Amino acid sequence: MTPKELVRKWVEIFNAGDANALAELYHEEAMNHQVANEPVVGKEAILQMFINEFEQADMVCLVENIFEEGEWAILEWKDPLGLRGCGFFHVVEGKIKLQRGYWDKLNFLRQHNLPLPKK
Repeated sequence: MTPKELVRKWVEIFNAGDANALAELYHEEAMNHQVANEPVVGKEAILQMFINEFEQADMVCLVENIFEEGEWAILEWKDPLGLRGCGFFHVVEGKIKLQRGYWDKLNFLRQHNLPLPKK
């Protein structure tokens, strides 16, 4: 599977809210760093991250663009509430080795009526 194909599959599984299937797309020692949060390292920790996130909010990823260059895919996305972001996926041997995402955490929390961080 090319990086672009893998990201399309990632979006499909993400939108289904299937944390277990999503975690299977990652290397055992992968890193998922949503820059608004601390990096999450390891497939099991990434699985737990997705379980927690899917319990907290109803999330939908609408693809605007997917770009591919070598082992990298870039996902430009939006959601039905108007939030926009992008993700960078480094795909090695058909699995995600590194994912880095950029989005507005404050707007996300407000849109989903989640508690705001304490100062």
